[in-house]
Amino acid sequence: MGKLAGRGLPPRLGSAPTRFAPVQSENKSRTVMRREVSPHRKLYSTARWQKLSLKVRVAANFRCEMCSKLALGKGQSVTDHKIPHRGDPALFWDELNLQCLCKGCHDKTKQREEAAGLHG
Repeated sequence: MGKLAGRGLPPRLGSAPTRFAPVQSENKSRTVMRREVSPHRKLYSTARWQKLSLKVRVAANFRCEMCSKLALGKGQSVTDHKIPHRGDPALFWDELNLQCLCKGCHDKTKQREEAAGLHG
């Protein structure tokens, strides 16, 4: 180990924080890009959606429709569209088209099914 000390090797972790800094700005531009490509995404931040979303999750007692897991806690439950709305306001606001899912089922199982064309 003594032989390596005098060779002037640059520290490997010295630049790590600067390498990761662009990732945060890339995430922001991805979010902005998604809103530009899909203008209906702004509906998710409206008070009307927040109220409807909570109503659906409360009616389901915060139980996931797919796995029956109790999904209490901030961010643990998601209000999901059974049939993807793809910007259709009628499907977006249709309470009968909404279900409560745990974050795991929504982010993994449901997305995989939609990608395979099993919904809508």
